[in-house]
Amino acid sequence: MQKKIIVSLLMVFAVLVSLSGCKSASVASKNVLETAKTQDRIIWGVKNDTRLFGLMDVASREVKGFDIDIAKALTEKILGRDGRADFVEVTSKTRIPLLKNGNIDAIIATMTITDERKKQVDFSDVYFDAGQALLVKKGSPIKSVKDLNANTTVLVVKGSTSAVNIRKEAPDAKILEMENYAEAFTALQAGQGEAVSTDNAILLGMASENPDYEIAGGTFTKEPYGIAINKGQTEFVEAVNQALKEIHEDGTYDKIYDKWFPEDQSGKVN
Repeated sequence: MQKKIIVSLLMVFAVLVSLSGCKSASVASKNVLETAKTQDRIIWGVKNDTRLFGLMDVASREVKGFDIDIAKALTEKILGRDGRADFVEVTSKTRIPLLKNGNIDAIIATMTITDERKKQVDFSDVYFDAGQALLVKKGSPIKSVKDLNANTTVLVVKGSTSAVNIRKEAPDAKILEMENYAEAFTALQAGQGEAVSTDNAILLGMASENPDYEIAGGTFTKEPYGIAINKGQTEFVEAVNQALKEIHEDGTYDKIYDKWFPEDQSGKVN
């Protein structure tokens, strides 16, 4: 009797796992554009810890930033004025898995377009031109990436392209990976590393709130940001690109850019 019960339970478990897998595959392979129009909403994966791009406002409990405003503008172009832009928090490490699982429709989260990522997702046209740089304490002997050596530790975020680029530009430097940008900057303040490295736009956000820190030298890579969309969603990619074109043409893009980067035009896409 006990053996029969165990066998039955195993069969039930197998069925549940199978159904769960089918559901996940079904959700991830849905026609995103068609579903968005039916539900009158687009679910965007965004950062909640990145000043100027996506940062949670504690008072209003709303995430705010350049990526957020661009997502709202694109949603309106694609779905009309009544379309809703919903936001789900992602990190550099979780954003692609959440997209592949169908938890979000698109990623707009300081995500660099790379050949490696193109194997997993499709990208929209470039919406922000970024480049990797270094943030250091004022007075630091580090003036550029050339000053990184075996005695320096660079703090980066897991899942980003920053570590790969540092290993290429400064192979002798030590690298310490953190969960997010807030942790990386806290580690820099605590002396766990001599520099934080990521895209210059993100570092500008850190420096604007912390006057004792500055960007060392200029950028040493090109890191164009794109909106990531699941493979096979050609209609949705085309809709996003058309919406990007329209917000450029009607001045919405420039208005949003100047709101968040009034003193720095280096990332603006014309």
